[in-house]
Amino acid sequence: MQPETARLILRRPRLTDAPALFEFLGDAEAMRYTHVDASLRACRRRIALHEWRRRRNGYAPWTVVAKASGQIIGWGGLYEDPFDPGWGVEVGYFFHPAAWGRGYASELMAACTAIADEVLRVPEITAFAHPENGGSRRVLEKAGFEPVRFVPEMERMLFRRGGQALPSAE
Repeated sequence: MQPETARLILRRPRLTDAPALFEFLGDAEAMRYTHVDASLRACRRRIALHEWRRRRNGYAPWTVVAKASGQIIGWGGLYEDPFDPGWGVEVGYFFHPAAWGRGYASELMAACTAIADEVLRVPEITAFAHPENGGSRRVLEKAGFEPVRFVPEMERMLFRRGGQALPSAE
């Protein structure tokens, strides 16, 4: 499955994407509210572990490509975190700073929630946002996520969105 939105191509990451992804996933300022990859090797490991989970679960983050330019501008989607398991199906999104403020996260989020509801039919999705990351919190709230609680060990708020009502099997 390679979903597209009006402005985005969401495709499986390739290890050759790692240098472009590391430009922002390894940028301490860009990733100040979340995990930052310490090296290109760590970025490749993140991609490989998530792809292993995709083979197991059928979903994992995509490389986000802008249709207009063909450039890699982000990484994100639905996943079960191989680095911090136990939170269920999560959604996450990480964008190059040059792509911030253009509505790409909301566009990616709409694709993710549609897939979660219509294809995967998961009962709920979780997400995390740092309390000071107002942009990320607004994206989540606009997509129907509600804050649940602060998770001190992660220094982030846990958000949850219940899935759409599923038709009965009658």
